[in-house]
Amino acid sequence: MISQVQAKAVIATAILLCGSAHVESFIQPDSSTGAIRTRTATITSSTSLHAKQQPDNEAITETSPSVISGGATPDELAWQENNPFTTAPDDTSSAAAATADWIKQDFESQSSTASSFPSANQEDDQKSQLLTNGPIRGPTNIIVYDTTLRDGTQMESISVSCADKLKISQRLSAFNVDYIEAGWPGSNPKDEEFFHRAQTELDAKTKSKLVAFGSTRRKRIQAKDDAQIQKLVECGAPTVCIVAKAHLWQVTDIIRAEPSENLDMIYDSVSYLTSLGIDVMVDLEHYFDGFKFDEEYTLKCCDAAVKAGAKVLVMCDTNGGSMPWEVDEITKETVEKFGNLATIGIHCHNDCGLAVANSLTAAKAGVGLIQGTINGIGERTGNADLCSIVPSLALHISSKMTCNDNLDEITSLSRYLDETLNRTPDRGAPFVGNSAFAHKGGLHVAALERSPDSYQHVDPSKVGNKLRVLISELSGRQNILGKMKKLDMDIDEKTSNERSLVILERVKHLESMGYTFEGADASVELMILHSTQHYCLPFRVLDYTAQVYDTDVDSASRVMSKMENNKATNGGTVTKTNLARATVNVRVLDDPNHEEDEFLDRLEVAEGNGPVDALANALKKALVPSHPELENLQLIDYKVRILDPAAATAAATRVMIEFKDIKTDQQWTTVSVDRNIISASLNALVDGFEYALKDVVAGCVIEDFE
Repeated sequence: MISQVQAKAVIATAILLCGSAHVESFIQPDSSTGAIRTRTATITSSTSLHAKQQPDNEAITETSPSVISGGATPDELAWQENNPFTTAPDDTSSAAAATADWIKQDFESQSSTASSFPSANQEDDQKSQLLTNGPIRGPTNIIVYDTTLRDGTQMESISVSCADKLKISQRLSAFNVDYIEAGWPGSNPKDEEFFHRAQTELDAKTKSKLVAFGSTRRKRIQAKDDAQIQKLVECGAPTVCIVAKAHLWQVTDIIRAEPSENLDMIYDSVSYLTSLGIDVMVDLEHYFDGFKFDEEYTLKCCDAAVKAGAKVLVMCDTNGGSMPWEVDEITKETVEKFGNLATIGIHCHNDCGLAVANSLTAAKAGVGLIQGTINGIGERTGNADLCSIVPSLALHISSKMTCNDNLDEITSLSRYLDETLNRTPDRGAPFVGNSAFAHKGGLHVAALERSPDSYQHVDPSKVGNKLRVLISELSGRQNILGKMKKLDMDIDEKTSNERSLVILERVKHLESMGYTFEGADASVELMILHSTQHYCLPFRVLDYTAQVYDTDVDSASRVMSKMENNKATNGGTVTKTNLARATVNVRVLDDPNHEEDEFLDRLEVAEGNGPVDALANALKKALVPSHPELENLQLIDYKVRILDPAAATAAATRVMIEFKDIKTDQQWTTVSVDRNIISASLNALVDGFEYALKDVVAGCVIEDFE
């Protein structure tokens, strides 16, 4: 049986090859036999003015000269009729339709491709229905279009495997973004593999959101013959977004095409893809710069795309240099001319730090679709950050988005992406950063005690984040009291006030020595616990030693000789070599169930890649028999900073160590300062291990801090 979509492919091919401007009748499949029946398909065609065109293999980003002659092409004539920005050509002629044999032959060629990818052409229930009811107009309604997996991966030092792309796609789908631009199947094998695996490894909901990215066809070649266009068809994505030049100078000087040929490339590519039942969006590259350069030509590009069937016109601030007032003015004019014909979208880069501002400005001016990336990753300085745009639209503009109900998951999504891409999260990121709702000044904290709205613009829980009170030399007593309240300490108000002042003075004294407690909440909590009568240490380090040894100290040859000596005989891989040994003597509970008050001294030795690694291994080895829960403890980060470089080797060193309980997924950080880097490291290690045990040890065991 021949589907209506396949029949459309026949008509589209006839139009593209014959330069059709009008089809009197149509081609219909016989419902009983599946054979093609032509119902007097009279086609009026235009005489091509490019009779001497020769096909080439130049891509859209080519710089080689074009051999194109002037004048309008057949496909351009098809959309120029009644075009307010162009004048219809007067050199036209008509020709008879192609024979039924030609139609059947071309149909078989088209259907052999289309029938192989049901998700794009045959399973309409798996296609996003967002655009079926006409154009979307912002800021009341906004479509969220994520391009993390395509444009985001162009950022320096970012690489993502196909397996990770599939995982990230599922996470984006769970958050309920509307579209997931997953890659360019015509540009690299990884993206082709992704779309192939997506057909069987992703659920129907996620597949319905997938978008394949590509470009318009090349010069002097029809869309159906363009290999890159065919990759878009074959990938199975229900939606395709193609990039097109919308800047006259970029057309004539960069891809070196005639202006009319570029318009033809847009029309030809869009009409071919839409004829196959694929939803098409057009990224109009350099849109704002092009609009300022030659407004009339940029609007012609929009008109070509709309007349060919594009559902979305995306205005791209490709170089990231547009100002918000320019975006506002140009967006309003574009929406006025085309907003009733297609959804207008925005795609901003952050070269001036304005990607989020420009995206929100465009939404206010009527844009209905916003493209961006999670955490703003992207080429050069990045793309518009959806982790700022989505909460701003939802909480400050009251825009309706399908992901609104999942807004409290956006912080988790942000951190999931960073973890997957092996990136350090931006602590200062709006809404989702660890410092987004962190308060340091005592005046601020005191005000927050009276009203949470006094120093924060939204409730952090609405975006899945939380308020944090920082302890530093700028803190006030309320900062400490807030921490004590969090620990649920059973002490009266007078005692709390007295102890908070003592702790605050200690914090200020330690910070004057080089400590910093802003990112080391665990050390602050331990300081508070140590000030109470009912808390006692779960263990105590009595003494320790650390040794470093080596066999080759010749600076000129040590690296190469180590590499040679460390190679394993099987395969030549480098094996781990321990170059340090540590001994730790601890006083610890004898009972692993924490029921008896008996304790003992335990001496353990361990090796490591360096003295700190060896000390951590020895400490854990000594404590685990009495505290089995420490088996779940991991050290995930170790930072060292020299505080007074002018002191050279006698400089004070600040060490911060981050820990993680792999069972509960809880993380914490401790800090210590010493002129001996080994001592500073051990003190931070001890605090980290003690913090892990603060909730499991009851009563005073080793010492009385009364």
